[in-house]
Amino acid sequence: MNGHLAIFLGAVSMALTVGLGAFGAHGLEEHLTLLETTRTFETAVRYQAWHALGLLALGLMTLDPARAHLARAGGWAFAIGTLCFSGSLYGLALEPSATWLGPVTPIGGVAFLIGWLSLGCAAWKARPASAS
Repeated sequence: MNGHLAIFLGAVSMALTVGLGAFGAHGLEEHLTLLETTRTFETAVRYQAWHALGLLALGLMTLDPARAHLARAGGWAFAIGTLCFSGSLYGLALEPSATWLGPVTPIGGVAFLIGWLSLGCAAWKARPASAS
């Protein structure tokens, strides 16, 4: 994933996070009647927000050729993780009987882990020589 796409997806994801958070708080009051489904929806929003920020950081890191490949890989991992993790939780919160979504959530979690490790490796690779 190139830096411009990562920054674009991060920004769009943050905008969606704000919109979905407001929608969950104000537009789904009747649908999210169970405490558990409300918590599931809130978890999806929170994880989407954190990983949108990660996408923004990785997008900026692609500007440095020394770490661009790690940042690109991390960007894809965050995008896939958001789709699988937050997407499956949104689906489960809105339709608890869609139990087939349950196994998708951990796939997104693993993708998030890969994204954060890519971000860490990209930062490590770009450290000043004196910091070795």
